[in-house]
Amino acid sequence: MSLKSFHIFFILVSSLFAFGFAAWFLQSYFGSGDFLKLAAATFSGVSGVGLIVYGIRFLKKLQHVRFL
Repeated sequence: MSLKSFHIFFILVSSLFAFGFAAWFLQSYFGSGDFLKLAAATFSGVSGVGLIVYGIRFLKKLQHVRFL
């Protein structure tokens, strides 16, 4: 596995974890009403979107580099 492939895989897994944490904190917020959980859910969701944007820019920047 090349470094580029691993980087893309790691970005994908990290964004999935970020969205999973956002859903988890949002569900916890609706159960308790704690503002910090809403803030954590928002931060996690924004982080997930940021990781996706970063991944797209990474792919565009290194599109001439082969995967293997």
